[in-house]
Amino acid sequence: MSEAKPELGVLFVCYANICRSPLAAGLFRALAERRGLGSRLRIDSAGTDAFEGAPPHSLSCAIAEDHGFELTSYARQLVRDDLTRFDHVVVMDRRNFATIERLAAPSAFGSLAGYHAKIRLLRAIAKPKAKGPELDVPDPIGSGAPRYAEVYALLLEGCEALLDELEAQLKA
Repeated sequence: MSEAKPELGVLFVCYANICRSPLAAGLFRALAERRGLGSRLRIDSAGTDAFEGAPPHSLSCAIAEDHGFELTSYARQLVRDDLTRFDHVVVMDRRNFATIERLAAPSAFGSLAGYHAKIRLLRAIAKPKAKGPELDVPDPIGSGAPRYAEVYALLLEGCEALLDELEAQLKA
């Protein structure tokens, strides 16, 4: 009998969980499948201020379809337990990163039991020397298709870098 292969949980987080994080999760899932790693990764998305059950933005869905994958999940709120259920929490911008740091911090009730998530900005994974606004994947809400294409390019760069890193861990 062979040993079960370890699974890694990856959670992508933005503000409302309708544009960037569902697009990043769908893209990451598609990239992982192409590399034969889909069954080894548990991938999801959430928002720091999500409206539960909202569908992905139509322009995020359109760009996903243009690149050969679908967005099928609906918006959900990030909860403190996500920091214990996922190994990697990948954040789209510094504002949401600060929100998650506060969520992870000890409270009057003590530290979060089982907290182990590695919380990082997606762009910092691809460009470790980036600073300030270079660390943010801009929110395309209210913009047209060209802005979503720009966001997709940033997500692709970050997701490929993250997958390179995790693939090495999964194969070790």
